[in-house]
Amino acid sequence: MKIQVLMENTAEGALCREHGLSLFLEVEGRKLLFDTGKSGRFLENADRMGVDVSAADLVVLSHGHYDHGGGLPEFLNRNQTAKVYVQETAFGSYYASRSDGTYEYIGILPELGESSRLVRLSGDFEIEKGLRLFRSMTGERFTSGSNQVLLIKEGSGYRRDFFEHEQNLLIEKEGKKVLVSGCAHRGIVNILDRAMELAGGPMDVVIGGFHLSNPGEGGTEPAETVNGIADYLRSFPTRYYTCHCTGLPAFQMLKDRMGAQISYALAGNLLEI
Repeated sequence: MKIQVLMENTAEGALCREHGLSLFLEVEGRKLLFDTGKSGRFLENADRMGVDVSAADLVVLSHGHYDHGGGLPEFLNRNQTAKVYVQETAFGSYYASRSDGTYEYIGILPELGESSRLVRLSGDFEIEKGLRLFRSMTGERFTSGSNQVLLIKEGSGYRRDFFEHEQNLLIEKEGKKVLVSGCAHRGIVNILDRAMELAGGPMDVVIGGFHLSNPGEGGTEPAETVNGIADYLRSFPTRYYTCHCTGLPAFQMLKDRMGAQISYALAGNLLEI
């Protein structure tokens, strides 16, 4: 199994970087694209890395924010066949409230929601044996404080987003259990718990954003939160790769407690599992 990081906030060498995430996975002959970054620039990185995105069999959009689905139009032009698996609420009116009292649109272009290439889901879904998407979970531990400023516009008002449009990918193939998250808005601890429940045991690998960056808390979530997450994650025989919305300060805090069990995944990285 191979995972290549096509786009992330940081990058190797001369590769493009932006606030976004895109991963390319090769599993038992299947090629999957997980998220499309903020723009089509992930395709530039793919070309430089020798990744043929036009050969992707399917796409998973983790949730309805621009930094994960912004590159979808360019992908649909490059790849003419792959279906895009997305929760049906992913093209909603998603906003962030800013400190100056304004609201900024952070969703995906609504017109993309009309594409015939979409497979619209309304909950957990098994793509095939060993490839499962899930959004169902009940835990609420260690969720990001910055979620409080992420909203859904309804009419002339706004309400808090509880991320029913967020889904995660559980892979059980090649004798491995792998969890892929986009931003983990609902809390990486809760997502991991649900993945282990579905898989019947610990993950071999977890990769994705943990959403520990929080401008309202001076750049990152409080140390008590980050350390609590680290202590929980390190209690399992799992290898973690984090990136994107985790933020480098929070990653360093995780690293200080978890050591070699966790690494940062930047654009250009190739992970062989």
